[in-house]
Amino acid sequence: MPSSTVLSRIAPQPASYWQVARAHRYSLLFALPLLLLYEGLAALLSDSHGAGMRNGADVIISSAFYAVGGRYGSALFGLVVIGGSIWLIGRDLRLQRVGGGGGGGALRGRVFAGMFAESLVLALAFGTVVGLVTAQLLGLAPFAAGVQGIASQGPVTKLMLSLGAGLYEELLFRVVLVSGLAWGARTLLGWRPVAAGVAATLVAAVIFSAFHYIGAYGDPFRIDSFVYRAVGGVFFSALYLLRGFGITAWTHALYDVFVLVV
Repeated sequence: MPSSTVLSRIAPQPASYWQVARAHRYSLLFALPLLLLYEGLAALLSDSHGAGMRNGADVIISSAFYAVGGRYGSALFGLVVIGGSIWLIGRDLRLQRVGGGGGGGALRGRVFAGMFAESLVLALAFGTVVGLVTAQLLGLAPFAAGVQGIASQGPVTKLMLSLGAGLYEELLFRVVLVSGLAWGARTLLGWRPVAAGVAATLVAAVIFSAFHYIGAYGDPFRIDSFVYRAVGGVFFSALYLLRGFGITAWTHALYDVFVLVV
């Protein structure tokens, strides 16, 4: 008869909050309200023809799907997002059941509450940390970049764009771009995973920063704001790798809400 000591050694241990919060079943569901709020506000603010202001990253992603699917591009995008999310969440739940532990099969509300609190703290700290790093790099006083191109918009529009930035910019620049560049460096160039990841993060951060100066609502180019956003891109990439998509998207969205709305 095995002793309780032996049983305790072989029994799966419950996963901690820091592990569970990165799981797809939590990360993707946590990001879902951003999608619903953004799309709801975008529909509310659209004109009689259904057109209106959208986040730039959303436009880029949507345009790619319209180029492939024509008039069914929007439906194709929704199918990919919903289908992909269901597949990832289902796979996560299957792996959790097979592996044991993992925080249990049922979703826990306190995990989502912790994820929101974590995102809120990170959003509040983001401007200070990135501003200090930028100041050290450029030899300036502590710096924070604001968004000038949409400063004249109303608070509801700013809220909509902030939520869209958190969702779609993280999807485009972290999930797609960083992952794609790292895969290309490993597969095509034969780089080691760490070198490929670092290079992908830096290149994506520069592209992410440059993105804010493009288009009718882009900001006038300034080296200090460019460096600030590039450093921010590195910060968000590191956060995505360490804490997953959901927390990164909410951190970005809440930071933009503080800057643009509050």
